[in-house]
Amino acid sequence: MPDARKVFMTRRVPDVAFSILRDGGADVTVGQTDEEQGISKNDVIAAVRSTDVLLSLLTEPVDRDVLSANPNLLGVANYAVGFNNIDVKAATELGIPVSNTPGVLTETTADLTWALLLGVARRIPEAHNYMVAGRYKLWGPNLLLGDDIGTGATGRRKVLGIVGYGRIGSAVARRAIGFDMDVVAYDPHNSAGIEADAANPLLNVRAVSLEELLRTSDFVSLHPLLTPETKHMIGEAQLAMMKPTAYLINVARGPVVHEAALVKALQAKQIRGAALDVYEDEPLMAPGLAECENAVLVPHIASATQETRDMMATIAATNAVAHLRRERAPNAVNPEVYETAAYHERVGNALRV
Repeated sequence: MPDARKVFMTRRVPDVAFSILRDGGADVTVGQTDEEQGISKNDVIAAVRSTDVLLSLLTEPVDRDVLSANPNLLGVANYAVGFNNIDVKAATELGIPVSNTPGVLTETTADLTWALLLGVARRIPEAHNYMVAGRYKLWGPNLLLGDDIGTGATGRRKVLGIVGYGRIGSAVARRAIGFDMDVVAYDPHNSAGIEADAANPLLNVRAVSLEELLRTSDFVSLHPLLTPETKHMIGEAQLAMMKPTAYLINVARGPVVHEAALVKALQAKQIRGAALDVYEDEPLMAPGLAECENAVLVPHIASATQETRDMMATIAATNAVAHLRRERAPNAVNPEVYETAAYHERVGNALRV
């Protein structure tokens, strides 16, 4: 019986994946040749024509053209929690299982959320640049004044607004305990999760409408999934609702925020500041954003710790080996595909090659 062995990795992932793939009998090819360059769609299609499993990253669109390039493709293992880069509907229609790497970056992403929140409120990047530029000559009482996150000198409890109260949103809420904050949350799809945490007196969480959250929060932290209803959920009208002393933090998906509207709000000092890990047209930024001194901008590093990225690589490689072996992938996002005639026909075709 022919043995599926070939895995095409669009870009190199941490080394732990390679030992898992090779132990699983895979021959691995990496498409990327330059760490700072991606791989073209045409190159991905050409590689898919002669591979058994595609191990993709969120930087590469895996659309119907890619998925249709090989009638014997056994699966797509995405190295990411999100899978917006993959046309899962088309994959299911074609009988191709798709997998992701869920449940591994919750705590890491929550940590970065707080790093950004603290960084923008206390103007840490500005202070660093001020210091390394040699501008620090004398301490002064008006030097780089920021805002308190905790109760500070006034004793006022700050309000943290969390939009999207899933695993990451709730992890961000837990960290607010140490800052004596009140937490308001908006998530029409997880009211039960908010209610459960509201029962914990330590968390000080309560459910509110999006409008109330925006009007009352000192810090607005975004954690929704990217869907048609959440695209541009924070635009000109929503930014206008926020307090002029408030900060916006986005570690979810770039298109959740209308970036051009945010630039205008930052330039006009309509809100105090913003901190972003993701961008609407990533890796590009909206014109003017880079020049906003009241913005902290980082390059999509929410999951960028060695432990987390290694675990993502481990899960992606384990899923890829399952695809190779024509087994159910542990983290299939379209498990219904295994019951389809298209999947069984695809597996049969692969066996006959």
